[in-house]
This record gives sequence, C-alpha cells and structure tokens, in this order.
Amino acid sequence: MATTTKSRARPKTGSKTTRKSKAEAKKPQDAIALLKADHKAVKTMFEQFEKTDDDAEKQTLADQICQALTVHAQVEEEIFYPAAYEALDEEGDDMLDEAEVEHASAKDLIAQIMNSKAGEPLFDAKVTVLGEYINHHVEEEEGELFPECRSSDMDLKALGAAMAQRKAELTGKAA
Repeated sequence: MATTTKSRARPKTGSKTTRKSKAEAKKPQDAIALLKADHKAVKTMFEQFEKTDDDAEKQTLADQICQALTVHAQVEEEIFYPAAYEALDEEGDDMLDEAEVEHASAKDLIAQIMNSKAGEPLFDAKVTVLGEYINHHVEEEEGELFPECRSSDMDLKALGAAMAQRKAELTGKAA
C-alpha cells in the first residue's frame, strides 16, 4: 500500500514575471538606477504635458513634474552629490558644480510654474523650457557623471538605500 506524504511547499501565486518583479522590488536599487528611474518618469510626464491641450490635465502634470523634480533634486543634493564630491577627482567636481547650478535654474523655474496656473500667459512655455533644462541635465548626468561614479569607489547600493529612504520621507510613501 502506497503512502502519500503531504507537501509542505506552498503553491506559487502570480506569474513568474510578477514574482520576479516583486523580488526585484525588495532588493535595494543602486543610486544610479534610482536616479535614472526618476529621470525616465519625469521625461514621460513632460511628454504627456506636450501632448495634451486640456488645461486641467496640464495643471495636474505640471504639479506632478514640479513635485517629482523637487524631491529628486533634494535627494541628489543631500545624499548623492556629497558622496560623489568625496569620490571623484577635480573633473568630477566640475561636473557636480555644473549640476548644482542647473538645479538652481530648475528650482527658479519650478517656483514660477508653481505660482502660476495652466492657461495663464507663459505657463506652457515655462514647463517646456523646464523640460529642456531637465533633458540637458539628464544627458550630462547619465552620459558623464554617472559613468564616473560607477568607476569610482562609491557604495552605490548603500547610497541607493539611503536615497530611497529619504525619497520615501519626502513623499510620504514607504520605501
């Protein structure tokens, strides 16, 4: 007579892709991956802004863009840039100095956008120019600064964890 044993293994739920995505989400992202994800998300918002003619939708998107960029810049300035200044040489310092000046210009434009409403004169132009500033900034970071950081002794995993935590604090969303 055959005996049957009960399996203690739990059945898997969700597709393999979903399970893998959930596992990846639990792993801390490195700092550069986190920043690149922010860049991609904001680029998508700018593209949506350019495609719509609806003022309410433009206002919502502009608010989201400004919030995302404000948090992103604060996290970079508080955590990523100081670590990069420590790890990089003088050429890296020059790139970081430029990035901080670009942040100051973006913050000024963000303040102007936040103090105006969709449909007002220059609103669309301000958002468009902000998008151009950000696109330039992203190209420099991803093309020049990030490769320098990757080849340095920066602990990108630890920085990524600290940045994710700070971003969560600033947005009120769990890391």
